[in-house]
Amino acid sequence: MGNFGATVPRSREVAPVNADDELAWALDAARAGDESGFAVLWRDLHPRLLRYLRSRGDDAPEDVAAETWVQVVRSLDSFNGGVPEFRAWLFTIARNRAIDQGRARTRRPAVLVADPGAATDTAPTAPSAEQHAEDNESLSVALRLVATLPPAQAEMVTLRVVAGLDVADVARLLGKRPGTVRVGVHRALRALARTVEEAEWKDELR
Repeated sequence: MGNFGATVPRSREVAPVNADDELAWALDAARAGDESGFAVLWRDLHPRLLRYLRSRGDDAPEDVAAETWVQVVRSLDSFNGGVPEFRAWLFTIARNRAIDQGRARTRRPAVLVADPGAATDTAPTAPSAEQHAEDNESLSVALRLVATLPPAQAEMVTLRVVAGLDVADVARLLGKRPGTVRVGVHRALRALARTVEEAEWKDELR
């Protein structure tokens, strides 16, 4: 992109009325070279990106995320599409970067793990410290549950739930059919539900 900092017309004369409008404005502004637009995209998507990379078990997820954003900045001029397409593009770059890193370091196959940095990655608009702590604990529990799934299913669930990608985007990213992704996620969520039910049943017997 290369022209951040240049003077560009402000495209948001009226404040966006919801988060989707905010991101749409931010994407248009970022493509025009407006740093504030890029900052909005980063604040919304960077925490999700880090959680996804950490859940994969990648080495140095912060480095992979930084490299991903650098590539986004360099290539944003050539990007076409709206917010859903941008989100899918971002996570495609991140996954490819993570895979390249894994090959370079000849590390073990990635497995999902609980996110140790969730407390620092949640949105800064949490209503209270208590709610913030509860949300972080819920996220950690959810990721620990996802870690019990086979890696292929776990990544489908992570991309759908953590990254917020739709079925078609997950299918393209993983090289699978949309029906395969839909069934895989459905079965994974049913398995997680059974795990939760079994845990609750055991707790009642104590």
